[in-house]
Amino acid sequence: MTRAEKNLHTGRRGILLGGGGLLLATLWPAASSRAATGMLVEDAPAPFAPNTYIRITPDNRITLILPNIEMGQGIYTSSVMLIAEELGVDLAQVEMEAAPPGSAEITGGSMSIMTEWMPLRQAGAAARTVLVQAAATRWGVGPESCAVGSGIITHAPSGRTLTFGDVAVDASKLPLPKEPPLKAATDYRLIGKPQHRLDSAVKVEGAAVFGIDVRVPGQKIGTVAACPVVGGTLRGLNRDAAMAVRGVVAVLVTDAKDAVCVVGEHYWAARKGLQALRVEWNVGPNGDVNTRTIYDQLHEGLKGPAIVPSPKGDAESAIAKSHASYSAIYQQPLLAHAPMEPINCTAHVRPDGCDVWTGTQVADRARDTASEITGLPKEKITLHSQYIGGGFGRRLEHEYVTQCLHFAKQVNYPLKIVWSREEDITRDRYRPAYVDEVTAGLNEKGRVTAIKHRVVGPAVVARWDPPELTKEGYDEDLSVATLVTPYSYDAYRLEFARREAPGVITAWWRGVGGTRGLFVVEGFIDELAERAGVDKVAYRRELAKANPRAVAVLDQVAKDAGWDTPVPNGRARGVALQFAFGSYMASIAEIEMPAPDTVLIHRVTAVVDCGQVVNPDQVISQIEGGLIFGFSAALYNEITLENGRVQESNFNTWRVMRMNEAPRRIDVRLMDSREDPGGIGEVGTAAAAPVLANAMAAAQGHRYRTLPLLSPRNLEKEAVR
Repeated sequence: MTRAEKNLHTGRRGILLGGGGLLLATLWPAASSRAATGMLVEDAPAPFAPNTYIRITPDNRITLILPNIEMGQGIYTSSVMLIAEELGVDLAQVEMEAAPPGSAEITGGSMSIMTEWMPLRQAGAAARTVLVQAAATRWGVGPESCAVGSGIITHAPSGRTLTFGDVAVDASKLPLPKEPPLKAATDYRLIGKPQHRLDSAVKVEGAAVFGIDVRVPGQKIGTVAACPVVGGTLRGLNRDAAMAVRGVVAVLVTDAKDAVCVVGEHYWAARKGLQALRVEWNVGPNGDVNTRTIYDQLHEGLKGPAIVPSPKGDAESAIAKSHASYSAIYQQPLLAHAPMEPINCTAHVRPDGCDVWTGTQVADRARDTASEITGLPKEKITLHSQYIGGGFGRRLEHEYVTQCLHFAKQVNYPLKIVWSREEDITRDRYRPAYVDEVTAGLNEKGRVTAIKHRVVGPAVVARWDPPELTKEGYDEDLSVATLVTPYSYDAYRLEFARREAPGVITAWWRGVGGTRGLFVVEGFIDELAERAGVDKVAYRRELAKANPRAVAVLDQVAKDAGWDTPVPNGRARGVALQFAFGSYMASIAEIEMPAPDTVLIHRVTAVVDCGQVVNPDQVISQIEGGLIFGFSAALYNEITLENGRVQESNFNTWRVMRMNEAPRRIDVRLMDSREDPGGIGEVGTAAAAPVLANAMAAAQGHRYRTLPLLSPRNLEKEAVR
């Protein structure tokens, strides 16, 4: 495994962060307040809690504490499956809690199943082992004569049974095995079998509590406006006009004077009050930034010094000596997250403590910022984790929690802030814009002899987790789909010229390195195949021949999509192959373009090898949803700036793929594998732009190197022909 791959498995988005504090998670209504809050009744017997993931009480209540946050990806179901498989319980028998800050993993980077695969199964197996030992000791028999199923321990020869709760106290006194035996894959009852999501019922019933649903006794609701230009400050406002709006109770300003909040008895009062406030801003040093400023800076980075991580051979010399060379420049835009649940947070600051209710992918950072803003010790901060209505990396940020605390500490009641959709899009933290230049050395047959690839753009990790930036200043997330690919080259040189975009803050998205890198690499490979006059699947197969898992998904998708059969009249196909987030996928899109600005996606076929599948239904759903999310961005989306202000503000200007625009058909095949699981949440999204761009190139006869694909630049045929 390369250093880049190791970083993806153990780095910034997979790390366990230390610290104290308490997290209470109301995941869905339960029979008792204890189950709903995670608190134990004072006079209840001590539970059997062999590790941070499992708690079993003598009344046979089985609670599983989950290390990741549910934001629509189905992790609460898959995590439970991993523990329940080895513990020996049914999914219907368990209650769930979210892990507290300090023991909760950061949820992102498609890392959840990869990082949980062993720990959660080992936790379940260790608990099962001591529970069986406790029962066997009580019966005076050997543990090997006992079996476990549905939370019941059975001694088959005598027919005696005990529940987990019956032996919970005895089990808590036994030492845990250091290496508990795990089930063989052939014995799985849950893993690899389709399972209904455990949170479906409460979501359908409307009983699930998202951050935006939080209601705390005595709370007021505020809506906010930050300076629309990053770095600007408040110049003036009409407080009296806002306070005159019926239902408005307060106008608040942050200490830094970079944001205001109008508080009302309800959201509509706060919204009307904010409109009446007539805020004026000093725009500061970024008032002249526009989209062209950012792209000019990126293109300038194609020349000059750069960081060169892990070069293979002498690519520059090999290209110079090759029969021919070929270059292409690609450009990708800033992207917003635009989750369906706008940013929100509720906080109640008191002299003796602070409660925060929010949806976050980084529980520890939310807790820590509350401690910093209030001056209270971390153990006095109680973080209530809620369902997230779409994360996509947006909730890896916590500045909205910080903002809420700045306002909440000024009042003596619980304050809930809700950003408008316009505030959510115009003050997002954006997926960075990048410019890439790729050059290939080619032999007489058009085959690759060497690749040189320069990436110009920000290093997201430099802000988000500075220690993870290499000593040379390289962000290893950029290695996804560039250094780490299914392909093999005799010589390869990746260069990174860091350029931080002025006037915006860049952040994680639903894949940064993977979505960015795949669009470039798969587009370029497609161009090389076309230039060589070679079938595009065959060209990729040759480059990936040293990687049997990659070749397997490529051959299977070609078969499933009918690649070798004639394309229906008026249609075209495109293909993409990838290894990203620990998983392999090949995809083929079949499209029609009746006009240059109209793309009809008739069918997408995908074949995935993500190692051992935990919940097949959820993997397929993730691929389907990821593709549609990615197609929206690939076709339509770009954040633009004028005079430092983001121009897109709501779904009328930030276009989301409509139902009638979605693929008519998506077919997903999961390869059977016993390899350790890879990630899946960003895999479909990463494939969307390259497979669609390659199909559009086949349909239109010219290349699409600039995103979004239906941008004016492409429609005006500025794309290279």
